[in-house]
Order: sequence, then structure tokens, then C-alpha cells
Amino acid sequence: MSDKTVLVSGYAQAPKGTGMSEQMTWVGVVLEVNCKDHTVVAADGTFITELARDFFRRRVVGYRLIDGVEGLVSVVDMHYSTPSKNALMVALQAAFQRYVEFRQAGKG
Repeated sequence: MSDKTVLVSGYAQAPKGTGMSEQMTWVGVVLEVNCKDHTVVAADGTFITELARDFFRRRVVGYRLIDGVEGLVSVVDMHYSTPSKNALMVALQAAFQRYVEFRQAGKG
């Protein structure tokens, strides 16, 4: 991993009436991004199961944020069929926006 990485996160309200909302109020994602090539090098999320966390990691690690948020959200849209899908997409958009703000501040 690069010496120059940044950690960004995003959150969205967990969908009501789901197992996720019973255990947590928010869906959260955390991305470690290489600032040189804008690639997600590590990822985690507030999922109930390890399988869901691993599935999320495998889908987003390697994605280049410089390619835009649409592709990242599309990955979730195409590969998730869960009640938390929309909340996950909102959380990813928020994390992406934090990365954009980080770069605009001249830090990345």
C-alpha cells in the first residue's frame, strides 16, 4: 500500500424493519484510498455478517474513484439484492463526496 492514503467514510440511515436496523441505526462504509491513483485499497462496512463485509470488499477494492461515483454505485446496484441496498448506495456516495472534498482541499 501507498504511504499516501486517506480514510473516508459515509453513512446512511438503515432501512426500518430490517435485521440491520434492529442492530444499528446507520449503514456505514469506510474506504482507504490511494491518493496517487485514486484506487480503493481497502474497504469495510457496518454489515451484520462477515460474508456481507467480505462481499462488499471484493466489489469495491480496486475501484478508481477518479472514474466517478456512478460506477461505484452501479456495482452495488448490479450485485446487491438486499433491503439495505439503497442505504449502501447513499453511504458510498457520501464517502465519495468526502474524498472529492479532501482532494479539493489540496490534501490528496
